[in-house]
Amino acid sequence: MTRHFLTGDELTAAELGALLDRALALKADRGGSRALAGHSAGLVFERPSTRTRISFEVAVHELGGHPVVLRAGEMQLARGESPRDTAYVLSRYLRLVAVRTGAHDLLERLAEHAGVPVINMLSNGHHPCQALADLLTLRERFGTVEGLKLAYVGDGNNVAHSLMVLGARAGLHVAVATPAELAPARKVVELARAGAAAGGSVTVTVNPVEAAEGAHALYTDVWVSMGDDADADFKRALLAGYRLDEGLLAHAHAEAIALHCLPAHPGEEISEALLYGPRSAVWDQAENRLHAQKALLELLIDGSAAPWPV
Repeated sequence: MTRHFLTGDELTAAELGALLDRALALKADRGGSRALAGHSAGLVFERPSTRTRISFEVAVHELGGHPVVLRAGEMQLARGESPRDTAYVLSRYLRLVAVRTGAHDLLERLAEHAGVPVINMLSNGHHPCQALADLLTLRERFGTVEGLKLAYVGDGNNVAHSLMVLGARAGLHVAVATPAELAPARKVVELARAGAAAGGSVTVTVNPVEAAEGAHALYTDVWVSMGDDADADFKRALLAGYRLDEGLLAHAHAEAIALHCLPAHPGEEISEALLYGPRSAVWDQAENRLHAQKALLELLIDGSAAPWPV
């Protein structure tokens, strides 16, 4: 059975732990795997990208494969060809397909008909590859993920969704603080709680200080995401009290780190001093997209079984 990675819920807790182990090994030995040798991987970008584009292209290359990068408008999807037909064709050429898009249902329709793995590089609903890098960063900094607390403050968006789903499965206590109007989707909260493992948990509050109390990591994202320009002023007004800054950090664990999936707007959702200061793990977090995704690619291209013990 072909495996896909659309929300992160596809991984068991054991697989997720093994994936983080493997990512650390691949980071220590950048040339240590040629799992994609002789294969090509399709990377479809319907939305602009810096970290996702570069990290996936480099990941495929370092695994010995050839990345086929396709931008918005370069496939017949842009002219009305169905996701089903697109999936049939791409499956004949490629070893896997990764897509950065808007509507999450496009990924679901491609995965339904694809004979190769389909990876969600980003959708409006989920950003699971980012969450893998976030967990890897926590693992590096603290030696474990289980039992840590991560506080996310800001918009209850795709990043918040994936932190809840994958964080709780990894044994993390994820506390999400958002205005009520921007709360994460209830069905995703329920999915994350149902999949929690090793004592992991999810809480949702409107109080950022409550979320930050004792947290080992404070996390935020931009207040206005791609496609939200029409609601920009509304969202900024709602989120004005949800800034990640030194005042909020004072409520966290003494060794707490600051995280941000980037791009950042210093002075808006995060203070410049925190983003660039000694408590920031943001740049390690950005690098770890590469290593976590290499481990994910290894897992998925082997079909239904991991190529390393879980």
